[in-house]
Formats: sequence, structure tokens, C-alpha cells
Amino acid sequence: MRVAVILGGKSAERDVSLASGAQVLRALRERGHEAIAVDMERGKMRKDDEDRLLGAEIGVFPPADELIVSTRRFPARFTDLTDGGSGGSIDVFFLAVHGGAGEDGTLQAALETAGVPFTGSGFRGSAFAFDKDAAKRLFRAADVPTPDWLMAPCSPEEAGDRLGWPVIVKPNKQGSTVGLSLAKGSPDLEPAITAALRYDDEAMVEAFVPGRELTVGVLEDRALAVGEIVCPDGGIFDYATKYRTGAAHEKFPASLSAAETRTIRDLALRAHRACKLRDYSRVDFRLDNAGRWWCLEVNSLPGLTATSLFPQSAAAVGIGFPELCERICRLAIGRHRSPDARF
Repeated sequence: MRVAVILGGKSAERDVSLASGAQVLRALRERGHEAIAVDMERGKMRKDDEDRLLGAEIGVFPPADELIVSTRRFPARFTDLTDGGSGGSIDVFFLAVHGGAGEDGTLQAALETAGVPFTGSGFRGSAFAFDKDAAKRLFRAADVPTPDWLMAPCSPEEAGDRLGWPVIVKPNKQGSTVGLSLAKGSPDLEPAITAALRYDDEAMVEAFVPGRELTVGVLEDRALAVGEIVCPDGGIFDYATKYRTGAAHEKFPASLSAAETRTIRDLALRAHRACKLRDYSRVDFRLDNAGRWWCLEVNSLPGLTATSLFPQSAAAVGIGFPELCERICRLAIGRHRSPDARF
């Protein structure tokens, strides 16, 4: 296969995307495929740029501001890559992008318009999953429990009465826990909302669920291994904890009973389907102290870095990372060739 790995762009998750793309490029090349790196903003990477950018580590903090990406060039740029001018036609575009226009359905819509095969969900599912408010409404319609929430603006009195303290405050349309914080009481709410709005035009205020944090990968409409994330000193799994090596302990498979495992895997599939996702995703949960499950969110383009949870979920059921990347590519190619293909 000849694969164009789309990465980078201009979002608060650019560093994460570059790290994911580097892993995917190495994995596909290891399997004998020709993989080229394409920055979503700048086009095909030169070898020196690839070596410089893809070897960098993810910073402890995300960029200060999200940059809005123009979409007007997407169809022309990616169509140009398929015309032979870059050394041959592209069999599939592998989306290793995170955040912003790369994950909210904008890029997916452009690629669908261009008529080229690409990995992951289409523009509708991507948009549903990326908008946390919309996704939680779909969860409830599918009988997937999710913590109660409010959309800002809301007063401390309303948040306290409706949700109780503490609350989680986060951008409504963002990933990698960018802009997320824990507001422990009324004085913390407004600063937390302000921090979230640095990365999005909407902020969500969500009831905090104390308990265990768990995650499930989904591949080809099958739930993979359940993993548990244990943060130091009982803290939250924020951006710094997520991307600092050794900051959190991740265990696959999680220590759960057979019944608990069946329940969370079933809920993960229901959440994945409710958002109209395809091929693969990762669904995050909390298990509270009363034994109740709460779905936090679903990720249509989960991280594929060296420390990411989705590859660990696949590895725990015997799917190594190079095989995982290849399978994701073949799913996209097969769908594109099918006369009944839908985006």
C-alpha cells in the first residue's frame, strides 16, 4: 500500500498529532508499506522536516491558544496527492490528526468531497463525537449513563445545586483533556470556565464522578480490552499526566469481574454506535463507588502515540501496533471499493 499519513495541523493537539503520526509511519513502513508524511497545513513533508518534527516529544502543556484552520485548501491539496505527481497514487489517507478541524468532521467532509479513501469515521460521526454536549445527548438516548452537565454560562449557585461540588470544567469541543480543570467550589468555577474558553467557544461544566477511571478500545465493531488509569495521589487524568511518561499507571486488562467487563464493553459499543462511528474509537468511563458506570466521552481519533491507550487496548487482545495500523488502512480501502460504501 501507498499511504499518506495526515498529521500536524494547527490545533492545541498538534504535538500529540505529530507523535501519533510518527508512530504510524514507523509501523506501516515496518509492515513493508510506503508511507509518506503530510502536514495538514503544509502538505508533504521533506525528509529533514520529518526527522525534525516527528522526533520531538510532547510538551507537558498544550499550546496556549487553538488556531482555527482554514478548510478551503483541503480537497485540492489531497486530490493533488493522488494524481501521480507525488510519485504515485495514494491508496489510503491515514488520519493521525487530533483536535480542531482535523477531528471535528471538517477534514473528513473535505476528503469525502474529494472522493478519496481515508481511515476512521466520516464527518457526521466525527462531529457528533467531538461535540461533547451532542455526544452525551446521544449516550442518554442509547441508555448509556453519563454524568449530568451544564453548558456555560452558568452560575456557581446553579452548578452547585444541579451538579454538586466538585465539578469538571472543559472545552466542549476539544480532546486530550486540553483546557480541563477541576473546580472544587464556587470561587473556582469562573476561572475554570475562562481557562476552558481559551480552547473553544463553548465550555461544559460536568458533575465529577469519584471512582475508578477506565477505557475501552473499539475496533471493527468489537470491544477490545478494558484498561484502567490510576493517577498519582488520586488526581485527575489531565494533559500533563496523560503525556508525561510514568505520571499515571495504566493497566490492561483492568482488574474487573467477568460481569463488570461484559457491562463496560457493551456500553462502549453502544456509545460508539450511538455517535455513528466506524472502524475504531476509544470510549472513556468512570466506575463510581456504588458500582455504577458513567460514560465520559468517546474519541473518534484516539491517540496513537507510544503511551496512548487505544494501542494498549488492542495489544492486550493480541493485536500489535503495526498490525493495528494496517488493519485500519484496509478497513478504509475495503469500504471505499464497496459499491455500498457510506461515509
